[in-house]
Amino acid sequence: MDRPHSSYYFIGDSIQHTLIQAPVCLFLLPETKWPSLAGFLAYAPTILKQSPIFAPHFSTISELEQPQQSPLHLISQTRIRSVFPGHTIYFRSLSLDRSLFTSILRLLSAMLLSIIRRSSGIGGKGSTEFVVKGSHKQVPQELIEDLKAICQDNVTMDYDERYFHGKPQNSFHKAVNIPDVVVFPRSQEEVSKIVKSCDKHRVPIVPYGGATSIEGHTLSPHGGVCIDMSQMKSVKALHIEDMDVVVEPGIGWMELNEYLEPHGLFFPLDPGPGATIGGMCATRCSGSLAVRYGTMRDNVISLKIVLPNGDVVKTASRARKSAAGYDLTRLVIGSEGTLGVITEVTLRLQKIPQHSVVAMCNFPTIKDAADVAIATMLSGIQVSRVELLDEVQVRAVNIANEKNLPELPTLMFEFIGTEAYAREQTLIVQKIISQHKGSDFVFAEDPEAKKELWKIRKEALWACFAMEPNYEAMISDVCVPLSRLAELISRSKLELDASPLVCTVVAHAGDGNFHTVILFDPNQENQRQEAERLNHFMVHTALSMEGTCTGEHGVGTGKIKESLFRPMFASRTTLAELGLGHVVIFTVGAVLPIKEHVPYFCVHLYHFRASGPVHVESFRFDDVKKGSILDQIGPEIRRI
Repeated sequence: MDRPHSSYYFIGDSIQHTLIQAPVCLFLLPETKWPSLAGFLAYAPTILKQSPIFAPHFSTISELEQPQQSPLHLISQTRIRSVFPGHTIYFRSLSLDRSLFTSILRLLSAMLLSIIRRSSGIGGKGSTEFVVKGSHKQVPQELIEDLKAICQDNVTMDYDERYFHGKPQNSFHKAVNIPDVVVFPRSQEEVSKIVKSCDKHRVPIVPYGGATSIEGHTLSPHGGVCIDMSQMKSVKALHIEDMDVVVEPGIGWMELNEYLEPHGLFFPLDPGPGATIGGMCATRCSGSLAVRYGTMRDNVISLKIVLPNGDVVKTASRARKSAAGYDLTRLVIGSEGTLGVITEVTLRLQKIPQHSVVAMCNFPTIKDAADVAIATMLSGIQVSRVELLDEVQVRAVNIANEKNLPELPTLMFEFIGTEAYAREQTLIVQKIISQHKGSDFVFAEDPEAKKELWKIRKEALWACFAMEPNYEAMISDVCVPLSRLAELISRSKLELDASPLVCTVVAHAGDGNFHTVILFDPNQENQRQEAERLNHFMVHTALSMEGTCTGEHGVGTGKIKESLFRPMFASRTTLAELGLGHVVIFTVGAVLPIKEHVPYFCVHLYHFRASGPVHVESFRFDDVKKGSILDQIGPEIRRI
């Protein structure tokens, strides 16, 4: 059976209802490719014209006001997960009680569900996506009863809900299993009790944030319990004079910045729309502002984390610096859910800049553009963004937005500070550009003009899908020392251009971080293999230049091969010596490799030496054979 198109969307007509005093627009869209409503609205007409099955059901979106704004400026958001698995219902209303409107949406969704499922197979029991049940044991009934006692109504074994949480939302990595149970804790205390119960029954756990991961971090390869943190999204404390804020992990960075804006503050990381603070900590993410403000590790002051035995640990105080003991905060940041569940985060904040200038220019080759990015950083100018797009990416923007930009390698800059300082920076960079074959230099200071320019970069991914609407994207990133960036991009670009697949290049050029989007037909295995080959070429090229296999997306399940991050083992001791023997139940399969087939609960044992791991193996907890490494390590490990 052919795989259904992944680009089917439903746009509801304005609905007049006796309980609703204002028109309401409904949007149904797969989060796999459209987590951003702004991105969806920008390219919906292009997509809809290519969806003949649904075309008669679509209504215009022209009546929406200012669709270029972010979703949070336009609408409130409610997920109708149990009705539309893998999708998000977005709604907009002038004045309406949220709970009342949610109830109405559920009723309307149920009415529309049969129509949409007949045509598109959107997931759940009728989905054609390949999801199989693994060989692990089912979750014990006693654990189910424990979870119901802890979470009350916030626990579900509904298939559609589990399917939604078990399949990748923004990743080409396929689900081979789904969680057995999904829980929605409302407090740190509930998380602690959930983890203790899972530890007692030896059941694996996967913490779940915004599900925007590229590398499949939220997959549940061995079933178990998925802990969805979406109910824990409050701001617990804002310290304006200290310029820090204490939040729960389920809050999104965009929501947080809307809360902070009236106070003249902002949190200076900008990953993909929908990312939550907890997931951002777990993957040590960054974004286009990292060149100025650093990554997640530079902007987290302290954390609270529930350890595998259920204990709660605070990693540091609110002091901006400390020389007392181990830096546990940085140990947890980037651990990708393997060390525990993050329940509270204290973040460093920044003042909203007085003034900013956005500039853009073109170059004859991508190496010329990369050379200017390096020269700009060496000049000592503190730019806030330096972004690079290749000519293929610019072509995608032209197709998606019906623009007429020169299809050449392009650099985009943002300068911030006082008005005089930002303009001075702009003139200095303009001079550098003129010395490196740059052309068509333009800049903007007006808010609307800046937004229009920056939209080219912000919606680059959505533009790619407009170019190939029914394709999937293999998105990868690597990072190298800044001095090697031009060479890395040049070598990778030669390989990408020689491929029959459509490939685009986007880079955070100010810190050596390079992305590629490789579009391929998911029904053609040869195209998937070619995409994987290109990905591996880019990764190994970066490693040969003293770089890393990922600058900000994380390891997840996509880059777990030992050779891709071997240097990180050089200074590691054993997990037992770190007191982390229980970590085996968390996010099984992320960061460190596992075998293809494993039971419901796995003991992952790593024998570390100075030269790296000499043995990696997975065992059934209830089937340990004589002479295995488990017996060799000793009885103290048996308690795991």
